[in-house]
Amino acid sequence: MFHDKARSMNDHIKAARRVLHIETQALITLSDNLSEGFSDVVETLKALKGRIVLTGVGKSGHVARKIAATLASTGSSSLYIHPTEASHGDMGMIAEEDAVIALSRSGETTELADVIGYCRRFSIPLIAMTAQADSALGRAANHLLLLPDAPEACAETRAPTTSTTLQIALGDALSVALLEAKGFTASDFKTYHPGGALGASLATVGDLMHKGEALPLIDQDASMDDVLAIMSHKGFGCAGITQGGNFVGMITDGDVRRNIALMPDVSIAAIMTSNPRTARTDELAADVLRRMTGGEQKIMQMFVVENDRAIGLVHLHDFLRAGLI
Repeated sequence: MFHDKARSMNDHIKAARRVLHIETQALITLSDNLSEGFSDVVETLKALKGRIVLTGVGKSGHVARKIAATLASTGSSSLYIHPTEASHGDMGMIAEEDAVIALSRSGETTELADVIGYCRRFSIPLIAMTAQADSALGRAANHLLLLPDAPEACAETRAPTTSTTLQIALGDALSVALLEAKGFTASDFKTYHPGGALGASLATVGDLMHKGEALPLIDQDASMDDVLAIMSHKGFGCAGITQGGNFVGMITDGDVRRNIALMPDVSIAAIMTSNPRTARTDELAADVLRRMTGGEQKIMQMFVVENDRAIGLVHLHDFLRAGLI
């Protein structure tokens, strides 16, 4: 019984590795054979005034939906249209300023015929993602994203496996290349992903910081009694020190504890940290968190400074609430 189970497990792993090897080799072939045609597609989509419309049926339809979602999340207005539904009224969703990307491994999917005819009639750019350049879809297309005619990983049934992996990968490559061509930034990306862990990871310091009356700021010429009072009142465990309105240093609870024997007659300048580490409003919060916790000296708070003025403050608890810890 044990040997039978071990043999079965070994067979399963062999099958999985065979599939992964076939699909890996196909991806390498796809990468090696990318041509200027791919660049032409990127430039076409970059200049597009309308939307990118994805279409396909079966497994290609599922992949088309995924590519449409990836394009939309990276700043390119896009949608998926089922070709059969398009033939029954949804064709009106495709405007003359749009472009259509049609997915079909064989390029002979009959359901795409009406979409192809519609694109021809209204001179809408048609981009074919297919393994057959000489197919009906390939011949009708203005641009061709050619897939390697690689064997499916399930040779017995020819179920879409390798071909859909190639479609997904080429869709990702197209989305990223278009994103970079447009100069799409992490800040732009955050606009399309405001929620969840992804939204949190793209939050900026400006999104999290405390500001205005909440800031524990005090002039360098004040007394230590005043410093202790503002630290207690504001509740951040620190005070930002200013001189002529400019941020020049900070005092933390730790500084007070280390100098407790000198209180309250010691001067602010004697115990404050001059020119401490600060943050900018446009920095990613995750990057600032790494600076606060990554060095030998972990810090709990960091002031946000702009033009030498303290305009905000972030505390480690703010990163915790944002889901970054």
